[in-house]
Amino acid sequence: MIKEMMHDPIFLAGKSEVATKEDLQVAQDLLDTLMAHKESCVGMAANMIGVRKRIIAFLDESGRTPTYTVMLNPEIIKKDGAYDTEEGCLSLLGGPRKCKRYKTIKVQYLTQEREDQSIIRINLGGRSLCRLVVYRMMLKEHAFCGIIII
Repeated sequence: MIKEMMHDPIFLAGKSEVATKEDLQVAQDLLDTLMAHKESCVGMAANMIGVRKRIIAFLDESGRTPTYTVMLNPEIIKKDGAYDTEEGCLSLLGGPRKCKRYKTIKVQYLTQEREDQSIIRINLGGRSLCRLVVYRMMLKEHAFCGIIII
């Protein structure tokens, strides 16, 4: 089900919880909402639809055919090639914000089928995934800030 976008900075700054099998409907709602915003957004996190769970969805364009991917509890386990950039977000109103990203990342996560997976992204292919997961990873020690749009 397509959900309304959350814009409350206090809510968006709150810490998210680990996603469980009971959160699979949230994952589907997130994917539906992302697909509804496909013209302006390549990735979203659950807090953007008002749910504080560690779930992201994004358009993976690294293969021959672009596919939507959902990750539960994503965690960057390796990163390399830090660089500074600017990004915008559907939830955070205003212009782009400065941030640090990585040219290469390796992410470990659970699929919607609760299978363990890992994925490596290099250069631009990893850029949007890196941005999504880096924001997600802020949950371990800091507040969750939002997700990018390109």
